[in-house]
Amino acid sequence: MVLSRTRTQTRFVILPPSSRPAISPRFRNVEVDVRRHDDLFAEMQRFRGSVYLADGAIQPEDLTDGRHKVGIDERSWHVLSIDSSGRICACLRYLEERNANGFDDLWVRHAALSQCPKFGHRFRGAVETEMERAKAMQIGFGEVGGWAVAESHRGTLEPLRIILATYGLLQLRGGCTGIATATFRHSSATILRRIGLNSLSWDGAELPPYYDPKYRCDMEVLHFDSRCPNDKYRDSVGELTHALAASSVICRDGGKSPLHTLQRVFHGFEIPSAGPELVPALA
Repeated sequence: MVLSRTRTQTRFVILPPSSRPAISPRFRNVEVDVRRHDDLFAEMQRFRGSVYLADGAIQPEDLTDGRHKVGIDERSWHVLSIDSSGRICACLRYLEERNANGFDDLWVRHAALSQCPKFGHRFRGAVETEMERAKAMQIGFGEVGGWAVAESHRGTLEPLRIILATYGLLQLRGGCTGIATATFRHSSATILRRIGLNSLSWDGAELPPYYDPKYRCDMEVLHFDSRCPNDKYRDSVGELTHALAASSVICRDGGKSPLHTLQRVFHGFEIPSAGPELVPALA
């Protein structure tokens, strides 16, 4: 399967967390532009809000000046897909939480499942098990969410492409395991499972889907490992990882990793990147 930019006529832009992010030297097109970052950030929230409102996932009162504002947005990485007209046509968010001390520090603690008398404690145990597993493997842990795709791009490769591109983002950041809350609208959960996400389990039993009154739909919590996509999409993940490495990374602050500084000093000399190799050429 090939999901190249030339065939889809979309390109990627990455928005790192707003405050002094550490940018891997694997990203080759990094710039600090406060105005452009803020404009794209606001456009992303307006786009996501309009999609969620049309789907019935939120109500007009959930928007602020047309923007779907979430407390974790400024602390998250955002992958944006931009169409040929320069408009956002898909977006997805990744929140790095490797430094969280436990379940109560995570954004997913707000999920309705955590309040379930029967499954709430199992949910907590399953998530904390995944956190411990990530620490043992010395890789990142985080949450994926904020998935939105323009109606005009549904039924195309774009919903799949933005998810696989996020796998690429996590590969460029050294690999990550984590969790994602998925709705059953537009077969979202099915698409994620097809890519390689699986049900969260506790004590040998999978956690069931649940109804979320906030978003007015059935949902489930899935777990993923960015290093292990479904074999069917492995080549495309590799392809999109390379595409993201060359995509625009628009920072609000100038924080960069030490290797970026070294690369500016040693002009023309390539410094090997840290972390695992890119997944070979891939919800």
